[in-house]
Amino acid sequence: MTNTDIKYPVLLFDGVCNLCNASVQWVLDHDPKGIFYFAALQSPTGEALLRAHGLLSGQFDTVVLVDGDRLFTRSDAALEICRRLGGWWSLLSIFYVVPRALRNAIYNWIARNRYRWFGKREACMMPRPEWRHRFL
Repeated sequence: MTNTDIKYPVLLFDGVCNLCNASVQWVLDHDPKGIFYFAALQSPTGEALLRAHGLLSGQFDTVVLVDGDRLFTRSDAALEICRRLGGWWSLLSIFYVVPRALRNAIYNWIARNRYRWFGKREACMMPRPEWRHRFL
């Protein structure tokens, strides 16, 4: 698989993280146009997309948004998702004015504590039947 094989934005997430799974559910609930597709970082598709961008999956503990040759991580991924959802959510892209180092420091603090605060699953989530086609 190459990054040109997929023609839509793919959100890569930690499939065993409860916070990450809740975030995916939130995106699905707020994405009626079906803009985003999803894959766990731990899945063959997630690993292939990371490799296509020269990254190793074992090094990632962040959300990753892959769109063709573009890759967004950490706070940039979250803001880009909100921007693309449109409507009121796109207003959150105002936070791009906050320096990336500060945005990512906050993001990294939450990421470091996510298992302790929100828990961890034994296996990746199973999507609802109506969303299954959006999971790669």
